[in-house]
Amino acid sequence: MTELQTRDVKLIQYLNEAYGKEKELETALQAHIGMAVRDAYRKRLKEHLEETKDHARQLERRIKKLGGKAETSRLPSAVVELADAVQTGTKKAAALAQGPLHAARGLSPAEKQLKNAKTEYSEEHEEIANYTAIETLAEAVGDKETAKLARDIRLDEERMAKFLASQIAVMSKQLAREEIPADQRS
Repeated sequence: MTELQTRDVKLIQYLNEAYGKEKELETALQAHIGMAVRDAYRKRLKEHLEETKDHARQLERRIKKLGGKAETSRLPSAVVELADAVQTGTKKAAALAQGPLHAARGLSPAEKQLKNAKTEYSEEHEEIANYTAIETLAEAVGDKETAKLARDIRLDEERMAKFLASQIAVMSKQLAREEIPADQRS
């Protein structure tokens, strides 16, 4: 087995952070899709779920090509292997709990939708930051393939963030119409 270069170890670290976030968001998006009441919003969430799954697959391939292993944990692989059984059970429990947790947000469907959209918007910006860092790091060390991958995924995340920003405005107005008496609105 060949020893990895320092640059590849660092790239793999950042790619794994992005990979873990993509896998985490798959679960959250599934929960949010199940609660979505607006058709256009639900449709875009479903599309983004497919993008998210594709991003994870692309990241996994790139990590392997660099000589690493795609991991959703930030722990060293030896620790991950020792704790794998415990983590698997914990992750499954957390994923199952996310649906009810997200469903408990807000009082009305309109408020739940708005809170979910705000969370998704925040998550998209974390991903944008991740991919900006990966792209810049990869460019700095001469890895054009990783830089291109990060740039392409970042553009998907930016499109989703833009969509969510518009939805937050629409949902906020809907919340006002549904929950604030007409004489208290302008």
